[in-house]
Amino acid sequence: MNDIFDEITMYQMANFDLDLEVDKRNIEGAFDFTGDFSFRVTHNGNEITKQSVEINALTGTLGKSTMTSMENQTSVITNDHVVCYGFYDSGPGVAGLPSSDQCYVTVTPNYSNWMAQVAPQGSPQASKPFHKMFLPAAHDIGMNAMQTSNALLASTALIDVLAAINPVFSKIVGTMSHAAAKAMAPAIIAGLAITQKDTLPSILSIGARYFEFRPAFLHNQVRGKGAIADTLYFSHSAIPGMPYEVFLKDIVDFLAAHPLEIVVVQNRWDGVPGDCSHPNDQELANFLNNAISASNGTLVAGSLDDMRNLTINELREQRKRLIVGGNWDSFSTYTDEGNATVTGDTIRAQFESLGNSPQNCAGKPFSNLQCQATATNIPEVVAYSVIAADTSNSCLLATKPICDSKTLPWLKDNGGRLDSNQLQVVMNDFFDGATADICVDWSRRRLDN
Repeated sequence: MNDIFDEITMYQMANFDLDLEVDKRNIEGAFDFTGDFSFRVTHNGNEITKQSVEINALTGTLGKSTMTSMENQTSVITNDHVVCYGFYDSGPGVAGLPSSDQCYVTVTPNYSNWMAQVAPQGSPQASKPFHKMFLPAAHDIGMNAMQTSNALLASTALIDVLAAINPVFSKIVGTMSHAAAKAMAPAIIAGLAITQKDTLPSILSIGARYFEFRPAFLHNQVRGKGAIADTLYFSHSAIPGMPYEVFLKDIVDFLAAHPLEIVVVQNRWDGVPGDCSHPNDQELANFLNNAISASNGTLVAGSLDDMRNLTINELREQRKRLIVGGNWDSFSTYTDEGNATVTGDTIRAQFESLGNSPQNCAGKPFSNLQCQATATNIPEVVAYSVIAADTSNSCLLATKPICDSKTLPWLKDNGGRLDSNQLQVVMNDFFDGATADICVDWSRRRLDN
């Protein structure tokens, strides 16, 4: 047969690992080596989406495809369902990267109102403390597009800064001419920093309710250069992403439209260089107050104490459905060594360690179980991903399905081993429905007990 065709139906949701192959034996014609990989998602006989890619069985090169870049791998969201997917075009397995193409697909309900469903207003579940929740989270939410960075690349100032402070960037461009480095800079930056494919409103519909944001001004050597506003941006090292003002506006708009949902935002500055000026408390308050003012009094900002001590009903009644704070002393499974992986084994081991010793995070406001691999900390991995770029081949897209097939089943089976009286957060790159679904299920179980 000419295609490998996998029709995803709702009952197959728990299948985390499938091996499929484009095989010459199934392709007609002595000199035709091209077959199709495709998937189709249907509900009650109606097609929600179909995606496909031609793959040469001899060389592995790609032909026509609906998944040629991250930009056309955005989630498909209907009133009832969400389909998240990603495709990685592999090479021969350089630097430990997979030698087989990778594709992940998740099919879940539209979770725009999942808190309203697991804790209806006035229900016994809503009378429980908010810290009983299991919150899905999108890692580095501000790095979901290249618009801000691209606006700066008309000048070479950002390239010079990154070459000076980022060892991975420096190693990649170290042997290049300045012109070559400028030409390759967008691909390098995308490989280093882009961790999400969807817009923030879409990610909220998929189910995310916790976000970390690193608001800072542009690096001093870049600030004032290029056609870009002098404001706070998400900062991935010195790489700027989403404006803080846009981030807050999108969340406030979502909460106004979904009056029983609650979102938690933690502002942090991990890894943000000192030359990217950090905002003071008054500047942060001004951004937050300006955003909340658009809610016409239906929202007020909640605090860490509110998150730790109030019930779900009380947060709703007091209009504290946007909880915002700074460097909270939370517990995280992330380590530079453990998350710098292309297999996910060390990440799962970190989860297992927490499950065996949940007392290690006693007294913390919450635990953050971080599923994402930071293969971008491995220079050889990033270098290969950039130099071999011919389609969507970010090394993060390579590691996501591999790591998720190990971390998400662990969470699905072992969430009950975590402290039931502590808020739990599960964070992931390229935020997807499976991550959300597991958290919603555990939130429901914890509130029902």
